[in-house]
Amino acid sequence: MSKTQVTLVPLREEDREQFIKANQKAFKYGATEEFGLRDDHFEEEEEIISRETIEQSIDSGEAYRIMQAGNPVGGVIVCIKKDKGNLEILFVDPDVHSRGIGYAAWCQIEKMYPQVRTWETLTPYFETRNIHFYVNRCGFHIVEFFNSHHPDLNDPDSGGPVDGQLSDGMFRFEKRMR
Repeated sequence: MSKTQVTLVPLREEDREQFIKANQKAFKYGATEEFGLRDDHFEEEEEIISRETIEQSIDSGEAYRIMQAGNPVGGVIVCIKKDKGNLEILFVDPDVHSRGIGYAAWCQIEKMYPQVRTWETLTPYFETRNIHFYVNRCGFHIVEFFNSHHPDLNDPDSGGPVDGQLSDGMFRFEKRMR
């Protein structure tokens, strides 16, 4: 159980732009930490995660701002279909990393959706911070590794050759609830 106090507030249309920019900032931070400024993992010019990807997730799921002491400190998007939940996006502002905010938000998501029996999410192979978070903090298990030899059949852009190069891998995680 998390001791960090956060609230999840449904994303309002007037906060959408700030949410998208904060999400891109958080994802760019993770890649820059790993690869420095030479990063070539961008979905669009200068962004690790494209505006289109974020907007599609917002439009197809439930988006929340993670708030602490009245300030936005991150966001989360989930897509729920009966007893299956997909954690589309979870991000925390890099300025407040390592304070338990992501875990506190995840604990609230689990409470908000008690009907979900299986949660699923993805993260790139290089995001060791995310892998630690999902496996060691939240109780997910790595169940699949998408790469050039095992592409994600639900995502035609994953795992195959991109501009003659093999694209990066993605881990798929599951958490089965009791």
